[in-house]
Amino acid sequence: MIERLITPRILEDLSTSPIVGLIGPRQVGKTTLVKHLQTKIGKPSLYLDLEMPQDYMKLEDAQLFLSAHTEKCVIIDEVQSRPELFALLRALTDQHRVPARFILLGSASPYIVRQNTETLAGRIAYQTLDPFSYTEIRHQVSMQAHWFRGGFPSALLASSERTSRKWLLDFVETFIQRDVQRLGFQVAQTTIQNLLSMVGHLHGGLLNASALAQSLGTSQPTVTKYLELLEGSFMIRRLLPYFVNLGKRLVKSPKVYVRDSGLLHHLMRIQQFDQLQGHPAMGSSWEGYVIEQIIREAAEFSDFYFYRTKDGAEVDLVLLTPNGKMACIEIKYSMSPVISKGFFLCIEDLKPQFKYVITPAGEAWTRSDGVRICSLPEFLENDLAEMCR
Repeated sequence: MIERLITPRILEDLSTSPIVGLIGPRQVGKTTLVKHLQTKIGKPSLYLDLEMPQDYMKLEDAQLFLSAHTEKCVIIDEVQSRPELFALLRALTDQHRVPARFILLGSASPYIVRQNTETLAGRIAYQTLDPFSYTEIRHQVSMQAHWFRGGFPSALLASSERTSRKWLLDFVETFIQRDVQRLGFQVAQTTIQNLLSMVGHLHGGLLNASALAQSLGTSQPTVTKYLELLEGSFMIRRLLPYFVNLGKRLVKSPKVYVRDSGLLHHLMRIQQFDQLQGHPAMGSSWEGYVIEQIIREAAEFSDFYFYRTKDGAEVDLVLLTPNGKMACIEIKYSMSPVISKGFFLCIEDLKPQFKYVITPAGEAWTRSDGVRICSLPEFLENDLAEMCR
């Protein structure tokens, strides 16, 4: 069992909230984690997997069955397949409101599971389990392997590159052919598959839904709906631009990333790490990987943006900590990074407390202008926690 960074947050929520929702992509380890936590809940528990016919049938009369297990923590896996349960869970929770009454596991954001968000408001605490972060897996694999294969356990820990690629292929096909339909969305499978591939090639660029719609031969509202579906299923991330009243002309479109770097490389048909070296997408791949690692390991309640002016000055990541501090982060795949003039112009605009350039490796040092150059492992292990204190 590889310890997950999110475990303390889940246990804290279980001590206070009647319902805890553990959400995240399929095959990311939610079931493994919750079974590991069963011994730490402090009360008897009951596990139901709605993908198993016998467990699904137990909830045909869900009120009768769940009412018989009032004193247990009932864990319901793949809950998004039965959205009608949410109203009943609300009623049962209101009748007997105690911590750790239910744990709900799902492969979709509450915002795309119908009836969920409003029905359980005020009764549920959500936590998101992502694929393995580098810090979680660093004693098992190298950062290079983690970057190239991504964080999904079956892809990352596969015995060969072929096995890893085959798993990612099956993962995408299952998502498109089964999971989307089970969420209640009637979508054109070819269109959403092509859109996901196009987002892979757009990775790290500005999102233009109108241009995507034109390329796909469909309407902009359709593309917008599909993008929301991909984002709500944890496949992609939209990074919003940071706005401040500076009187400047700023880029207003979000940037789009494929969240898992292994999935990105699969979509781009990059089959070996050597193939990634020198590839035109190497810089954007590294940028997305670094951003995703920082977001996963930053303090709870942090906010993340990018900053770009119409003149082209840009900061790859603007991090706002829970204590109100700002960090401007430039990401370079180089041991001797050259810092652009645009980065310093952004620094003048934003006046952050912290200024970083993150590289793959090398010793950390601070320039005379206050910009700290450090590797991603050094930043995650030391600097990130320090700035959030």
